Amino acid sequence: MGKSSVRMGVDIGGTFTDVVLEVGLTQFSTKVLTTYQAPEDAIIDGMRQVCTKAGVSPSDIGQIIHGTTLATNALIERRGAKTALITTRGFRDVIEMRTESRFEQYDLNLTLPDPLLPRQQRYTVTERIDAKGNVLIALDTQELDQLVDVIREAGYESVAIGLIHSYLNNSHERQVKEALASRLPDLMISLSSEVSPQMREYERFNTVVANAYIKPLMKSYLGRLQGQLQKEGVDCSVFLMHSGGGIISIESAAEFPVRLVESGPAGGAVFAANIAARYNLDKVLSFDMGGTTAKICLIKNKTPKTSRVFEVARTYRFKKGSGMPISIPVIDMVEIGAGGGSLASVDAMRQIRVGPHSAGSEPGPACYGRGGDKPAVTDADLVLGKLDADNFAGGSIKLHKKQAEEALVNVLGSPLDMDAQTAAYGLVEVVDENMANAARVHAVENGEDLAQYTMIAFGGAAPLHAARLCEKLGVERLLVPPGAGVGSAIGFLRAPFSFEANRSQYMKLSNFEADSVSALLKELESEATVFVRSCDAQAEIVAEFKAYMRYTGQGWEIPITLTTEQARQPDAMVYQQLFEKDYAALFGRIVDGMDIEITVWSANATTPVQKVNPVELAQTGQAAESQVSRKVFDAALGEALDSQVVLRDEMLEGQTVSGPAVITEDETTIIVPASRMAIRQPDGCIDVMPQADSQIRSGS
Repeated sequence: MGKSSVRMGVDIGGTFTDVVLEVGLTQFSTKVLTTYQAPEDAIIDGMRQVCTKAGVSPSDIGQIIHGTTLATNALIERRGAKTALITTRGFRDVIEMRTESRFEQYDLNLTLPDPLLPRQQRYTVTERIDAKGNVLIALDTQELDQLVDVIREAGYESVAIGLIHSYLNNSHERQVKEALASRLPDLMISLSSEVSPQMREYERFNTVVANAYIKPLMKSYLGRLQGQLQKEGVDCSVFLMHSGGGIISIESAAEFPVRLVESGPAGGAVFAANIAARYNLDKVLSFDMGGTTAKICLIKNKTPKTSRVFEVARTYRFKKGSGMPISIPVIDMVEIGAGGGSLASVDAMRQIRVGPHSAGSEPGPACYGRGGDKPAVTDADLVLGKLDADNFAGGSIKLHKKQAEEALVNVLGSPLDMDAQTAAYGLVEVVDENMANAARVHAVENGEDLAQYTMIAFGGAAPLHAARLCEKLGVERLLVPPGAGVGSAIGFLRAPFSFEANRSQYMKLSNFEADSVSALLKELESEATVFVRSCDAQAEIVAEFKAYMRYTGQGWEIPITLTTEQARQPDAMVYQQLFEKDYAALFGRIVDGMDIEITVWSANATTPVQKVNPVELAQTGQAAESQVSRKVFDAALGEALDSQVVLRDEMLEGQTVSGPAVITEDETTIIVPASRMAIRQPDGCIDVMPQADSQIRSGS
């Protein structure tokens, strides 16, 4: 068997590490607990397991694509390298002052999150470049030499360089880098003009600081991973999933590790987009729930919605504006601290709260029997009958129902006078409503009606909760694809090689410079193409272009997609028409008489997305056989019901299952409530929809 036909996808999550081996058209997968101290150990363990299942040797693997939460976790937990920031004199406190906006308007005791670097680790140099890229004050080289001595004596591992307006002229940033590199060759250096060459100094400085902060950690990890793989006889290319939904080389990932933030969830969105293409669905709500968080993403026209700024480490009930903004291309999704390991508590008002803290894999939920004594979502799911204690994660982890009940009673039941089942019911309803509310808000912010959407659920915990979310959101159709428990890892294997280059160049349509625009987009296309060629020198590459536009005086832009012709031959009138069309679709109207301005331009070089075989829907057949049943709590009805248990692998094409029911597999469990029925489609998807003749009214 040729090595090119054997590919492996790996997703390191907060609780589980998912490994998928694709041999030709056949997939083999496993889930192993994440090993925090040495994440590469879980990868090697999972690789051995899937290779054994497939009957191949690790040396047969021809390509590995990897996504990880390590970068995100390092930022959240503040455990990066000893890092310094060098910026323009007078701008030392930009990352602490933020934008001075109040993300919670009526909280009189509002506390802003601390910056990633304290003030004593932020330094300045005398220099100044103006908003047009002209040098106003030359860099003081004598002062710079003295600063290099300070950096050396302080023992910094990494330095972020962010100077004012360097996105237009990076000559001073490069001078600072050369001075540091010539005398401190082992120092890791990140330039804002390379990491995020965009306007808005707070976002740009914060992004380059984050990149520098995690760069030594990620370089060390990626080096160890390559070493471990070589010891196992694996001699193939290793690529990394980036947050924009594409794949980059391991060298690019080591240089720009901030682009790996949200790489795991991005793989999940690519996975859902692939399913959407197979079913010809133009409006899809992607629901990814793992052990630590849940992610929701809108996918329109088979393409996930993207953004160029997102936040990590939100500190105020996951409220927008309370986290660290990272200014890089990213798949736009809302993240909620609601995974299988999310912990529950009772607040001062005697209300159940879930998250953002998670039990992770060490010690894990109470039912894991590894020392956890606080109730997690998984504990509640077990007590409500959604999980089989003897067959969790394919039987690799034995669950302990008694310990789950004790944790629920001790933390929730005793303060609120509830038994274990009622406490579990309350916990799960809080989690499901939190996720449903986040989906509603995300949809409203994007001008969408979720009733027109189909939900695609994946991740180990999502199929347990997805049907209840559909009941709450008024979503009629739910698809749970094969391999849902390891969906993000499968998504890595479906993602194209891609890289997006961004740059700020302010321009009003009333003073449009077509030649300048054409030259800039061509330069960005070339820059992005170089990164893709580093992954596959012979690949076919297509370019995608965007202009971020707004009315003059507005505070934020909307992305406008440009065709290749519109990028090659820019026309102000065409750009205006494109902007007004998208603006009206988003806000319901345009603003007559206002000038329009463009702030950021982008070019994305990508290999073509894999072609899919469309699915021809199955005709409804006979009911699937069930030999056993168990009590499962139905939240919409508020009672435990006898539910048939069906093995997913034994369901044939067209076979149906009427709720209440449980459809089980090794890596996840699908709950079909009394209001729903399910049918197996030809490609293995479980298609869940309302009972045709159901008189049951779902809860809200």
